[in-house]
Amino acid sequence: MRWWMTYPMTIVDTIFKALAPAIPGRVIAGHHADLLASSFHGINTRTSEFFIGSFGPLGGGWGAKMTEDGVSGTVCINDGDTHNSPNEQAEFKFPIVVERYALVPDSGGAGRHRGGLGVERVVRARTNMMVNNQSDRAHCRPWGLNGGLDGDGNAVELRIGGQWKTDFPNAKVLVAQLRPGDASRSRSGGGGGYGSPFGRPVEQVRDDVRQGYVTVESAAELYGVVLDPETFEVDVAATEKLRAARPAADGGAHGAKSA
Repeated sequence: MRWWMTYPMTIVDTIFKALAPAIPGRVIAGHHADLLASSFHGINTRTSEFFIGSFGPLGGGWGAKMTEDGVSGTVCINDGDTHNSPNEQAEFKFPIVVERYALVPDSGGAGRHRGGLGVERVVRARTNMMVNNQSDRAHCRPWGLNGGLDGDGNAVELRIGGQWKTDFPNAKVLVAQLRPGDASRSRSGGGGGYGSPFGRPVEQVRDDVRQGYVTVESAAELYGVVLDPETFEVDVAATEKLRAARPAADGGAHGAKSA
């Protein structure tokens, strides 16, 4: 029964999806729908004490709506009242270092309105410890609506001896041993997109790339917007050619002239 909270998140997502045809303006696309909580334990060599610690819940991407992008780095739908404690607090209490805590580019599903971005947290061990992480929604990716694309699923990885071990297909790590310098990485999924990606205005796609939310490659492949990787200037001719080949499903292709 410990994992009861895994189920209502996906159930609520599914109800929204079922209602989308009837009330499209009042639902969201799928979201990352998991706590992504991880726990660790070991002996603190500085104090010779046994410790038990945890991280979570990790925020992630929420689904887009008919009228707006999904929010990024937000706790799952049934834990909105859970506090997000600072990384420094955990580093002070336990022999760990948070190496990275950042949004994940391209994790949100592409769409006329883009899904919110997931979050990546990398935690390095400073002493021998055991790590557990039982996340879900690794395969049932947050779905898009009305032509929007799916967001990324949740994922877990370990860095052992300097090499990343990524073959955890179900996003679950059980009693994995870390030595000093090893690390665990939790990556929350992004929200699903809403509407055809080729219907997203060119200026918004360029802003996404400039802010690091979407890569240059994905801008061209998923949104049909060709950008200079250094200046982020729009290649108008190339963009119009791509978008003319795949007109937007939610109202026709948006050209690049405004750029």
